[in-house]
Amino acid sequence: MHSTKRLYLASSNSGKLREFSAIAAEVNSPIELALLPGFSELAEFPEDAPTFAENAVGKALYTATITEETVCADDSGLVVPALGGQPGVHSARYARPNATGAQNIDKLLGALAGKKGNERQGYFVCALAVANMGRIVAVITNRADGVILEVPRGSGGFGYDPVFYFPSLNRTFAELSSAEKNLHSHRGKAFRRLLEVLPGML
Repeated sequence: MHSTKRLYLASSNSGKLREFSAIAAEVNSPIELALLPGFSELAEFPEDAPTFAENAVGKALYTATITEETVCADDSGLVVPALGGQPGVHSARYARPNATGAQNIDKLLGALAGKKGNERQGYFVCALAVANMGRIVAVITNRADGVILEVPRGSGGFGYDPVFYFPSLNRTFAELSSAEKNLHSHRGKAFRRLLEVLPGML
C-alpha cells in the first residue's frame, strides 16, 4: 500500500480536513490526510441504511471505487431516545432535504416541547469506515452524551451543537473551542481511536 501512509477523506469539506488534521497533529500520527480528489464529481451516495456504521461502510466502499488509495468515510448524527432514536441517521435532513442547522434545531425543539429531565437526554454518534482496494479494513464508532437544551447557546460548531449541552464542561458544543470539541466530541474520539489502529493496517 501507499508508503507515505496517506488517508483520503471521502469528503470535499475543507473544515472536516482541518478538524481531522488537527487531531492527527496533536497525537503525532504518521498518517497524512487529504481530501479525496474527484469526490465532488461523484454522484452523491444515498445514505439510506438504518445505522451510522452501515452508511459509513457503504460510502467508503462507494468512494473507494475511484482510487487505489485508502479512503475514510464517516456518518454521524444525533440520537434522542425519547424520540425513538430520531433524528438519527436522518440528522442532516431531519427538517427536510438540504435543511439548515437552524431548521433542524427548530424541528428537534418542537418534537421535545414539554419534555423534561431524562427525556431530553441525547447523544452524538460518529462511525468511521476505512476502505482500500474494495474491502473494509476498519470500522470505528464512538459517542458523546449530553442533554438537549430548550434554547440554543453559543455561536461555534454546526448542526445541533448550539442545543447539545455537555454536562462535564457545563457548556454546549457550540460554546467549546475547536481544541475542546476535538477532545470530547464523538467525531474526535472516533478519529483518535482510528489513528491508534490504522498505522499497522496501511
